Amino acid sequence: MKIKHLKNIIIVSFGFLLLFTAYGGLQTLQSSLNPEKGLGVASLSVVYGCLILSSLFLPPIIIKKIGCKWTIVASMCCYITYSIGNFKPNWYSLLITSAILGIGGGPLWASKCTYLTISGIMYAKNTGKDKMDVVNQYFGLFFLIYQSSGIWGNLISSLVLTQNPNKAVSDNISHTYCGANNCPVFTVEISNATSSDSGISDNLHYTLMGIYTGSGVIAVVLVIFFLDQIDISEDQKLENNNSTIWNSLLGTIYQLKDKRQCLLIPLTMFSGFQQGFLSSDYTKAYVTCALGIHFVGYVMICFGATNSIASMAFGKLSQYTGRIALFLLAAAINVSCIIALLLWSPNSNQFAVFFIFPTLWSISDAICQTLLNAFYGVLFDDHKEAAFANYRLWESLGFVIAFAYSNFLCVYVKLYVVLSILLIGIILYLVVEYLEYRKQKTCAKDTISVIMIESTNDQNASQ
Repeated sequence: MKIKHLKNIIIVSFGFLLLFTAYGGLQTLQSSLNPEKGLGVASLSVVYGCLILSSLFLPPIIIKKIGCKWTIVASMCCYITYSIGNFKPNWYSLLITSAILGIGGGPLWASKCTYLTISGIMYAKNTGKDKMDVVNQYFGLFFLIYQSSGIWGNLISSLVLTQNPNKAVSDNISHTYCGANNCPVFTVEISNATSSDSGISDNLHYTLMGIYTGSGVIAVVLVIFFLDQIDISEDQKLENNNSTIWNSLLGTIYQLKDKRQCLLIPLTMFSGFQQGFLSSDYTKAYVTCALGIHFVGYVMICFGATNSIASMAFGKLSQYTGRIALFLLAAAINVSCIIALLLWSPNSNQFAVFFIFPTLWSISDAICQTLLNAFYGVLFDDHKEAAFANYRLWESLGFVIAFAYSNFLCVYVKLYVVLSILLIGIILYLVVEYLEYRKQKTCAKDTISVIMIESTNDQNASQ
């Protein structure tokens, strides 16, 4: 029984590892790979826009109709279409496949969570173990394997693109407009001055897309032939379709009546804004512009590796330092990075600096992601599903906006936008902490008053 359950968790984990090795590598390359009229970032904006809608409506219907296993398979196929669309990218092929990917994203993550949770509960029932402990172990194993996809996807892209015969970067004209001074109008001029939009040969482009597509196909085959279907028809059965969909949607909306939820919206959106900036604007305006597209993967490996380690480290450190100190540390790191990016003129001679920024950025991201998720769970203990639905909604909206305005604003304007949202988000977060402190202080006083009254009553009764 244990081996069977463990086998299924490993199959799911490696399936996601292979799938997101492809998608993660493509996401960090989009702004550089398809720069013409902002096609790359426009496709990512469509992805996250459709992901919001699919997360709200589709998962309960699809999982109940075809089960977790086949929902995972179908959703993975949606991701593969995006890799195929990148073989010959144009506005029609890429935006259509982006929408397909976004539609499959919601059911994919929901079915994965459902599969791991039910597997853990079933194993706990059969062995007499605590179900929460087993489920946490399953999720821990999943993320241990899955999060390494950021390393492998970027490593593949860098190894392939390093072979590009046209990889030598640039001229002095393009360097003038690297960094904070990079604007859409300059990007168009530079693109027109180069032999091709992405600067890589067709053969290498097809090779990279072929590897990514193959990785996704192997993920699907792995799940089809080796993952067991799981029974959700008993006590784990999902509720009535209509009830589940509308309860989920209405619960997400009603959650906004809680002022604490509203106060946390800017900080939650900041999580999407800052990830969107790093994966689209930093990679294009700093790394690709000054070093070349073949260095994007190497630079983003630093982000992924540091993020994984920092997430684990700060998750444990928070019990000694508290949330507030770490959130302020994350804000200080982000503010410092933003100011430095505004002032720095990227140059290929300053090679190490290109890796320092994503490393520092990943530390801030790890603190924000880890502690904000935990804070949501503690703060909205009675409405976890609605709270986390809001978290996904507002973070995804941050991604959508960041990718949408990427085609129209200069990099320094985007940096000011990210900085403003960060400062507003941290201030409102501190307001939430103050409200919780006051609430706990009031509860403590009420408890003391009750104890004193009961003690007085006991003394009077004894007399």
